[in-house]
Amino acid sequence: MTEIIQPTKKQRELLSFIEGFIEAHGYSPSYREIMAGLNYTSVATVSLHINNLINRGHLAKRDRSARSLYLIKPSLKISGVKTNQIKPEEEKWLVKKVEYYFEKVEAASVIESSYLDELYVLVGALNVLGLIGAAQSFMPRLTELKARRDL
Repeated sequence: MTEIIQPTKKQRELLSFIEGFIEAHGYSPSYREIMAGLNYTSVATVSLHINNLINRGHLAKRDRSARSLYLIKPSLKISGVKTNQIKPEEEKWLVKKVEYYFEKVEAASVIESSYLDELYVLVGALNVLGLIGAAQSFMPRLTELKARRDL
């Protein structure tokens, strides 16, 4: 039996992401989902990390098919690693809070630049958290508010 080499910090982050994804969805993430979830710039980077984790004995693949990754010791619960993943109930809460702030600014008689700056930060935060659809849905309203301020 070969000795398992401890994962690096990036590899622990990847293992934690895969384990959380499998727990949430019941199947393993695609390389593109890993790339988006961990803010990697290419699928090749994901592939490199995954191959290293397979070689180190932390991950395995079934049949070379899609979504076939699994953790060798899934009960490890790698702690201390944070990703930008949020739970569905947190997503709903966050989007409601952003919606509330948009409504407050839209109801204002004067749109101050600081309000717009805060809205841009909130929409940017949604993007960082992986809530790209929600962030995109707020962009037309943000554009409209900016145009209203410029009048």
